[in-house]
Order: sequence, then structure tokens, then C-alpha cells
Amino acid sequence: MDMFEVKNIQDVDLAENPVIAQMSQFNHEQLLFCNDNATGLKAIIAVHSTVLGPALGGTRMWVYNNELEALNDVLRLSRGMTYKNSISGLNLGGGKAVIIGDSHTMKSEALMRRFGKFVNSLAGKYITAEDVGINTLDMTYVNMETNHVVGLPGKSGDPSPVTAHGVYMGMKAAAKQQFGSDSLTGKKIAVQGVGHVGAYLVQYLAKEGADITITDAYEPSLKYVSQTYGTKVVGLDEIYDVDMDIYAPCALGATVNDDTLNRLKCSIIAGAANNQLKNEDIHGKAVMQKGIIYAPDFALNAGGVINCYSEVKGLSSEWAMGKADEIYNTISNIVKRSSAENVPTYKIANKMAEERIESIGKVKLPL
Repeated sequence: MDMFEVKNIQDVDLAENPVIAQMSQFNHEQLLFCNDNATGLKAIIAVHSTVLGPALGGTRMWVYNNELEALNDVLRLSRGMTYKNSISGLNLGGGKAVIIGDSHTMKSEALMRRFGKFVNSLAGKYITAEDVGINTLDMTYVNMETNHVVGLPGKSGDPSPVTAHGVYMGMKAAAKQQFGSDSLTGKKIAVQGVGHVGAYLVQYLAKEGADITITDAYEPSLKYVSQTYGTKVVGLDEIYDVDMDIYAPCALGATVNDDTLNRLKCSIIAGAANNQLKNEDIHGKAVMQKGIIYAPDFALNAGGVINCYSEVKGLSSEWAMGKADEIYNTISNIVKRSSAENVPTYKIANKMAEERIESIGKVKLPL
């Protein structure tokens, strides 16, 4: 049976429909597949939850190996946004979008505006912003076709500085628990990915006097950050083997896996990337068993969505930075609860996020 000819919900066999099955696994609300031959746009928008409010999450542009890889990424990222917004105390649900393609060669005004039309078709259920491969100029093109976009120039702008600030504060909180002091002076820190957020994070770390090693797939970014902040540079795969106190993954997810955990020499994992654990149950437990403190990514990198929320609500940039400061306390509480309850940090963070969603969900029930 052709999945696009299903007329009755009873006819859908989840075993034969991997898309619906994947949505059901983590209770996603909606998926929108976007295609436009004229502009070359191929994208997926995922709305995970709107219990706390409209689903806010950035748009990522990446060269995926195949469409199933893109689907898996957008499903995981959108779920992470729900948890991120919840644990940060924001009245937002979780969503995400991915555009399949090379952001350095394939982007155009027409492509981004066509994407904006798809965002607009969701009538405010999803609010978009920048993510990997997307910048504020791209968002201005999206904004020409929809008002459901944040991170615009002249408003809250690029969320990367606030994201990096939150990661930096959370990293210091983890250091306080692991080393007895939140000072990062002299600490050996390996930063994987020095794009928008990673570069700002390196700036914070360099100012405090950390010993920094970096890697990135994009040579211009690597060269600029290295020359600006005097960091060491290693190859993409070599980053896992360097002598380090803290591993800061700031590129794509799933870099904490069976292979890397046998190589990483760190005491803390704290970075801006989403979905750093390839498998939460397996690698979240393995990290704890190795005595490594893992700062859960969606709690740590919430500065970006805090910045976007400030734009949605008309709040100041000072408010956003102050809210990002609170990530220090959030990570501190997660790590302390993890230690006291002997439960991996990712489970503690998930529980904290789920508790708020469940609680507010009851408030929103009809009378």
C-alpha cells in the first residue's frame, strides 16, 4: 500500500511506516516536508510539542548523507528544544527545521523566502531562528514571507553570543563540582567546532586563561579563531585524543559514543552541540561510570533560545544575558542531584523538563 494513499487512520501500520513510527516514539505533534524545485529547497520542519507555547527552534542547513539522516536529526533536535525551553522556564514548546544542502554554496534569497512561506503555512505553531549554516541575513529573507521568525538584525540579533555565554557559565558550574573551583584558568579545554557559538566560547575561555585546542571542518573559521586567540589546532578526528580536562563539542551531535568514550581523557563534557550522546541510555550511563561530569546539552546551550524568547516577548538583551547567567545554577542543581541520587545527569535534566511540561499541561486543560 502506498503510504500517501492511506484514507483511514486504522489502515496505518507503524511497522510499515517508519516516519510515523519515529514521530510516535517521542510523541511529536507534526512534521512538514518542504520541497520546491524552482529554488532547490528541500527541508523538514518538526513540531515536537506546543504544550508550553508555540514551538520555537532554529533552522539548520547541512549536507546530510541521505533524507533519513535529516529526518532523524530534525526529530531529535525538535524534542531537545522542548526540553530546553521547559528547563529554562520559558513559555515555549519545541520545534526545529533542517534544510538539506550546502550552506556555503546553495543558499539564496529565493530559497530562504520559499522556506519562509512554508514556515508561515504553520500559522504561528512554529517560530524559527538561526542555527548551524544560517545567519541573520538569511532570517531577514525568511521574514519577508512570515512574521514567525526571531533573531533578526536590529532586534535580538544573532543568538550565538548568548548561547556561548550560557555554555561558559554552565561549564564553570561543572568545573566547580568536579575540581572544587569554577576557575577555568589553566584548564585544558578542547573545543570541537568554532563556528558562531564555538568562536564566542573560545573568546570567553581565552580571556580567562584556559589552554585551548580547537578543530573545525571549515578552514577559514579554524584559521581566524586560531590566529585571534592563539589556540592549538588539531585534525577533526584528533580532537578526541588530545590531553584535556574539558571536552566542549560545539558542532554536530552524537560525538559522545562507543569509539570516542574509549579515547576521551576529559573529566567534564560541556559544549554547545545538540544531542551530544549518541544513545542517551548507553552513553549517558557510560559517562557517569567513567567519573565524567556531563552537562546535559539542552540545559547548557539554552542561551540561544533565551535570546530568541527575549525578542518574542520584547525583553532587553540585558535580560537575556541575565537569564543565561542562571544556567550556572541549573547545571549545578542537575549535577548535585545526579551525584546524590546516583542517576546520570541526562536523566535528571529530562525529569526536570518533563515535570514542568506535565505541570503546565494540567493548567492548560479545559475547564
